[in-house]
Amino acid sequence: MSRFIYFVEAHLVWFVMFVAGVGLLFPATGIILEFAIGPLLALLMLIISLTFDAHAVRIVFRKPSRQLLALGLVYGPMSIAGWLTGRLFFGSGPLAAGQTLLGTLPTDVSSPLLVLMAKGNVALAAVFNAVNTALCPFIVPFLFLWLTGLQLDVPLGSIILELTLIVLVPTVIGVSLRTKFSTFFARHDSAYAGIGSILYLLILLAVVGPNAATIIGYGGYAFVIAGAALCLNLIGYLVGMSSRLLTSDRKEVITYLFTVSKKEFSIAAAFVAVSGLPSEIAIPAAFFAVIQMITSPIAAKILARH
Repeated sequence: MSRFIYFVEAHLVWFVMFVAGVGLLFPATGIILEFAIGPLLALLMLIISLTFDAHAVRIVFRKPSRQLLALGLVYGPMSIAGWLTGRLFFGSGPLAAGQTLLGTLPTDVSSPLLVLMAKGNVALAAVFNAVNTALCPFIVPFLFLWLTGLQLDVPLGSIILELTLIVLVPTVIGVSLRTKFSTFFARHDSAYAGIGSILYLLILLAVVGPNAATIIGYGGYAFVIAGAALCLNLIGYLVGMSSRLLTSDRKEVITYLFTVSKKEFSIAAAFVAVSGLPSEIAIPAAFFAVIQMITSPIAAKILARH
């Protein structure tokens, strides 16, 4: 079993492409997993949180300026980039609004896994993730209204519940276990990235399958939407890399890179549904989910080699 885990981690990029193809060609394989996205993400957070202890978290909180920088990069330049790419690729209308919404979204829950694979600061990534998600109900509607003029209602209760069950509780449990039984869990450090990679593939399948009909239904125009998603994703990497101007710590730069470039796509659909906006506004987020889950392992693999 351990050999399989290491094999998946070592060849994650190819597995991601294969699983994405399976999800598109055989949507039912992903649809049956759709209900499990939440539990899979929670399990992923638990596995990642086993890699650092309470001491590492305390060190993160000693420098709140790093969190402020992460917030600024995630919600500042990326929101503008979402608006600009929306105008560039779609002009106006629901897809342009959706691309703008995408830019305003918080960090994706899976970002700490990529930080772990790229040998960044995982504790810092976990804190960034939790704080960005916690503040999104108050920041995203303001930014979206400012950029598009559209009112966005927030399912505050469900967002808080998601943060608690998917991010906060698994992280607290994982960190507590690592702190109390550090010797035991440290022995398995080499396996956590591989286990996380397997969960990542299952999440990818659960994302692609339910959206396969929509993606294929756009025909050739799907490449335009995917192009917009890729453009925003690449801008995210560039914005994340700009943190090098303020820190020389390579692990921190890697953390900013994935914190900024990955977006929590699932929130978009919830916001759009509650607000009574056209469902097409959530489409760019669905495309972005697939794009970021393909590019992130590639970026992590490149960074891990250097």
